[in-house]
Amino acid sequence: MADVVSIPSVPHTCRHPHDPARDPAGGRAAGADPDPEAGPDAARRRPAIRASWLRCRRAGVGTEIRAAPLVLDTGVLAEARAAHPLGRHLPMLRGLLRRVADESEHLMLIADAEGHALWSEAPPRLRRAADAVGLREGFCWSECSVGTNGIGTALATGRPEYVYAAEHLARVLHDWSCAGAPVRDPDTGAVVGCIDISATADALHPAVVGLVATAARLAESRLELEMQARDERLRERYLRHLRGLEGGAAALVTGTGRVLAAESEGWRGMRLPTPADGARVVLPDGRTALAEALGEVFLLRIPEPGEPAGDRPSLTLSLLGDPPHALLDGTPLPLSLRHAEILALLALNPRGLSAERLSAQMYGDEGNPTTVRAEIHRLRGQLGGLLAAKPYRLECDVEADFLIVRRLLEGGRREDLAEAARLYQGELLPRSESPELRAERDELAVRLRCRLLDAGDPEALWIHAQSPAGQDDLEIWQRLAGALPPGDPRHAAVRSRIHRVLSDDGS
Repeated sequence: MADVVSIPSVPHTCRHPHDPARDPAGGRAAGADPDPEAGPDAARRRPAIRASWLRCRRAGVGTEIRAAPLVLDTGVLAEARAAHPLGRHLPMLRGLLRRVADESEHLMLIADAEGHALWSEAPPRLRRAADAVGLREGFCWSECSVGTNGIGTALATGRPEYVYAAEHLARVLHDWSCAGAPVRDPDTGAVVGCIDISATADALHPAVVGLVATAARLAESRLELEMQARDERLRERYLRHLRGLEGGAAALVTGTGRVLAAESEGWRGMRLPTPADGARVVLPDGRTALAEALGEVFLLRIPEPGEPAGDRPSLTLSLLGDPPHALLDGTPLPLSLRHAEILALLALNPRGLSAERLSAQMYGDEGNPTTVRAEIHRLRGQLGGLLAAKPYRLECDVEADFLIVRRLLEGGRREDLAEAARLYQGELLPRSESPELRAERDELAVRLRCRLLDAGDPEALWIHAQSPAGQDDLEIWQRLAGALPPGDPRHAAVRSRIHRVLSDDGS
C-alpha cells in the first residue's frame, strides 16, 4: 500500500492543519471563546459535541470562521490523490454511496488523515453553497481549522460522528449537517482518511452515519485484502530465512511490527514493537530476540549462547497494577514508587526531560528540581550510565506495558483489542499522585473502556471482565451479556456476576 505523503500547504490563514483557525485580520481567534457548557441549548448538547467544542476552545478556534481554508493547490492535490490508499477504491465507494444516498441532495467528500479534502462530488444544486464554505477538494476540514464538523470530529475521536446544524462550532455551517467515519490502515492501525456525506440541515437523516460507517468498514476490508496479498508475497520471498535457522529463529515481522510467520503459530498476526536493524525486541513469551533487516522485513532471531543480543540494553517496565516491576536485560530491577514514576515519565518522553520539567510532571507546580535530582542520583545507582543527563533520558531500548496497550488501542483489529484487555491488569501506577501520570492513567482507562463498550467484542469484554480493572464494572458485564452469542456457556457466570455487582451496590 502506498504511504500517505506529507503534503506542503498553500499559504492560507491556517498554515498547518493542526494550527487553530485565525481571523484573517490577525490577533485573536475569530469569535469569542466558545463555551461548550454555555448557551440555551447547552444542557441538550450531546457529549461528543460538548467534547469537540471544548477541544476547539482550547485550540483557539472561533465561531465566526467564514469557510474552511484552502491548503492544496492543483499540483499538490494530484500528488496527494495518487499517493493515498483510498484512491484505488474510489469507484467502489462512489457506487456504494450513490446506491444509498440521495444523489440530488447529498454531497460526498473523502479526506486524508489531516482532514485535507481529496475528492468531492456534489449535485449542481448544492455545488455553489458547498463551494462557499470550502466543501470541496483542496480544503482542510480538521477541527483545528474549521471547528466541530463531521470530518474533523470523526478524525479527532477515531469513530463515526454526526454533526447537525447548530452543533457545528462555526455559524456559517449551521445550515449544514454532515456524517463522517474514519478509515484505518489495517497494517498500522492508524487513521488514513475519512468518508463524509453532507447536506443541508433538513436533508440529512442521522441514520446516514451508519451508511458512512459501513462504507469505511468496506474500505478497510479492501485495504486488508491488499495487505494480506502483500503479506503472502513477503512470506514467499523471505520465509526460507526463518526456516533456515534451526532452533535460533523466532519470527519474521514487517517493518510495522506485525508477525508474518513465527515458530509459535499463535504469534502470527500479533503486533510487536517496531523493529530496527540490530535492536532487541521482547517476544510474547518474554525472550529477547535480535532484529536483522532482510529487505522489506525483519528476522527476529534468538542469539546463540554468549552472543551479544544487540548493542543496547533492554528495559522492560510493568507499571499497570500494583506493585510496579522492571526487568533490565531479563534481570529483575527493584523499583520504588518514585523510581517507577521517573521511568514512566522518561518512557513517555524518549527525547528526555530537564530537571524542571520532570519535577513539574511529578509534583506539579509545587515541585522542586532538587528533589528530582536526588531521586535521579539514587536511580542511577541501579541503572548506571543508562540514565543520561542534560536532559534526563534513558539510553536503552525501553518497552512498557502501558505503551503497548496504547499502541494496541490505536489498531483496528479485534485481536489488538483483546490483547490490550489482557495486558491491562490494573491502572497505571495507581498510587501515583503525579499530575502527568494521573492524566495518562485516566486517559488510558477511559480509552480502553470506551473501545470495549463500542466494539462489543465478547472475547475482549470477557478478558477485561476477569481482570481487577473490570471485575466490578457493571456496564462492562451488561455489555458482555448482550454480546455473547445464544447458548454460550458463559451466560450463567455473567448473570451471576451482574446480580452480585448490583447487590454490592445496594441497587
